[in-house]
Amino acid sequence: QVQLVESGGGLVQAGGSLRLSCAASGRTFSNYAMAWFRQAPGKERAFVARISNSGTTTRYADSVKGRFTISRDNAKNTVYLQMNSLKPEDTAVYYCAAALFWQTLYDYWGQGTQVTVSS
Repeated sequence: QVQLVESGGGLVQAGGSLRLSCAASGRTFSNYAMAWFRQAPGKERAFVARISNSGTTTRYADSVKGRFTISRDNAKNTVYLQMNSLKPEDTAVYYCAAALFWQTLYDYWGQGTQVTVSS
């Protein structure tokens, strides 16, 4: 089992920044690719960003490219999402998720953290 706990959400004005954190516990963190997803009210959960287990490879949704940065610290068992130039359409509950190595099936999910961007 892997337990994931997100933090860092909140209310921010458009154009502002937030950094989300996801702390993992349980199995070997460095064996897992990590990702961030988000779910806005009335919409399906959507992919935001992914980072490989080693941290060498990242991938982003087109909607956040150039504004968001995913990173990880395997010594701290934590993955981050730095969000800059936030827009009202970024408002959502943000979830982190873990997938074993290169797999695309995410086995573990956090409880989510709310991000609200005001215009």
